[in-house]
Amino acid sequence: MSARGMLSLVGNAVGGIIGWSEPVPPADPEELRVLFAELGVRVGADDAELDEAVRYFQDRTGLPVDGEAGPRTVHLLARYASEARELHRIQAA
Repeated sequence: MSARGMLSLVGNAVGGIIGWSEPVPPADPEELRVLFAELGVRVGADDAELDEAVRYFQDRTGLPVDGEAGPRTVHLLARYASEARELHRIQAA
């Protein structure tokens, strides 16, 4: 993950934590694909596939299903991806 992408994700995630009320631009699609891959979900290059993955994730996590990777969605996705990385690290030890 690039430094720019990480900063974008961190900004969106922090916005979700503190409850920003103003619109935040969605996360970079490639960075979202990386996070989904860390969860074991392969999302193709097609934007429709990414929208479907975001909607499914939102539905499964109890978020409003709008297909937008806003702060709350990115926060949860980043948290779950981090937990998945930790589990893989533990399993590899």
